[in-house]
Amino acid sequence: MGVWLTNSPSPLYYDRQRIRLAMEQLQEAGFDRVVPNVWSRGTTFHKSAFAPLEPPLKKAGVSLDPICTLAKEGRKRGIKVMPWFEYGLMEPANAEVVKRHPEWVLAKANGQTTMTMHGSHRMAWLNPAHPEVRKRFIGLVVETLRRCPMHGLQLDDHFAWPVLFGYDRFTTSLYQQQTGAAPPRDHTNRHWMTWRRKQLTSLLRELRSTLKREGLPSRISLSPGPFRQAYNLWLQDWELWAMGELIDELVVQNYAYSIKGFARDLDQPALRKAREWGIPTQIGILAGFGKRTTSMRDLQEKVRLSRQRGHGVIFFYWEGLWGKHVPQAARSTRYNDFRRLGSSD
Repeated sequence: MGVWLTNSPSPLYYDRQRIRLAMEQLQEAGFDRVVPNVWSRGTTFHKSAFAPLEPPLKKAGVSLDPICTLAKEGRKRGIKVMPWFEYGLMEPANAEVVKRHPEWVLAKANGQTTMTMHGSHRMAWLNPAHPEVRKRFIGLVVETLRRCPMHGLQLDDHFAWPVLFGYDRFTTSLYQQQTGAAPPRDHTNRHWMTWRRKQLTSLLRELRSTLKREGLPSRISLSPGPFRQAYNLWLQDWELWAMGELIDELVVQNYAYSIKGFARDLDQPALRKAREWGIPTQIGILAGFGKRTTSMRDLQEKVRLSRQRGHGVIFFYWEGLWGKHVPQAARSTRYNDFRRLGSSD
C-alpha cells in the first residue's frame, strides 16, 4: 500500500518528530510507499534554482529538509519514497514565471490564458513544446532527485496539455512550420489533438533520457485519471506511454464515490490492457479530502475490488487516512482498520 503526502501545506513537513512518527505509523500499518508532494502551487519544498520556496515553509524558518528527511526515515523502514510533482506544467495565474514569461504560456482560441481549477483557483499552463519550459521542468526534476537517494518520481494528471489550449503565438507558429497550416479552430480535431499529444510525449521522452544520462533514478510512475478523460481533456495518452515504455508504472486515479462507479472505472479497457502488457498498476483511492472522507467500509471494499483485479492501491491522501479529515473519536479505530488492510496485502 502507498499514500500521497500531502496536497496542502502541512505541519508534518516542518517538524522532524512529526515525520518520524508518521513514518512509524505507516510502517506499522503495512505501508511500503510514501509519495511526498515536492511541487505544488508553483512552489517547491526546497530551495530551488527554478521556482520559489513554498511560503509556509519559508515562513517557518526551519532548517529541516522535509523531503530528504522523509526519504531517510523511509530507508530505515523499508518504505520507498518517490517525490510527487503534483502541479506538473500547471502554475497559479499570478505566479512569477507566468508574469515574467507570457510567451511560455498556453492560450485558448479566444486568447484567454487561464482556466479555473480546484474550485475557484485560476491556473495557467506552461507550454510543453517550448524549449525553455522543457528545460525548466526537467531541471526541477533533476535538481530534486540529486538532493538525496529516492526511488524515482511520480507525475500525475497535471503533467498535461489541456485540450482547449494551444492557440498562443509560439504553438501556432510551430504548428504552421511543421504542417503548413494554421491550427484548426475546433480544439477536438483529431489531427490537432495528436500533434499536441506528441509534444507532451516528447517532453516525457526527454525527461526519461535525461535522468538516465545523469545517472539518477529513472523510474517514472504516472498517476492519471481514467483513460478516456485523460486523453480527451488533457491529451495524456497513457496507454501509448505504457506500451512505449516511457513510464514504468500506472497509478490510475479512481475517485468515484460509489462502489458501483468505482468498479465500473476499474474495468475500463485501458486498465485491462495494462494487465496484458505487464506494467505494474496501482489504483489511486480517495481516503479523505476536505469534507469528503470515505467510510472505512467503502475503503475496504474498494481495496478488495482492486486487489481482486491484481492491482495495488495508493491512498489520497495522508490526512485522510486517520488524520485531520477524520473525526477525532474515529481515528484510533480507523488506524487499526488500516493495519488489518496492510497485513492482508
